[in-house]
Amino acid sequence: MQRNKKILLLSHCLLNVNSKVNKIANYGGCLEELMVPLIQKGYGFIQLPCPELLSCGIKRWGQVKEQLDTPYFRKHCEKLLEPIIQQLIDYSNSGYKISACIGVDNSPSCGVNTTCKSSKWEGEIDSSFSLEETLNSLNIVNEKGVFMEVFKNLLDKNAINLDFYAINESNPNTSVKNILKEL
Repeated sequence: MQRNKKILLLSHCLLNVNSKVNKIANYGGCLEELMVPLIQKGYGFIQLPCPELLSCGIKRWGQVKEQLDTPYFRKHCEKLLEPIIQQLIDYSNSGYKISACIGVDNSPSCGVNTTCKSSKWEGEIDSSFSLEETLNSLNIVNEKGVFMEVFKNLLDKNAINLDFYAINESNPNTSVKNILKEL
């Protein structure tokens, strides 16, 4: 069989939900409802690295964008993305179509359209800590996550045009249908 030279970039957890913060998983291993049709359409995949897993490990707590929006985390993302950018340039120069990137909305790292923010998501859990107040301070805002911001900047810097789509995990079925229509 001949290569069709179509490639998609995917947020790490779409192919490996085990990389997500513990207890945040809506599927068993990979998002099959998305992956199987994309495989049947002939796409190859580049799995983006999970910047949170690679900086904080599997036993990390959930975070918000403000916690990750630091010079250190942005540099970490750049280092992780450097070989991805090099691959994209090489694939593109060799006649491959880099079709799109699929992220995960509401993620502080991989949000494409939305991310989670909170000015109170910090500090120590002690007797003065109010869990209810902290949870109520969470907001979903129309911004990219930090990793996707860094990725988009690197793509622009290297004149790589790429469409972005996202799985919204509060409504994955609709997200999957919309993405499959576009691709």
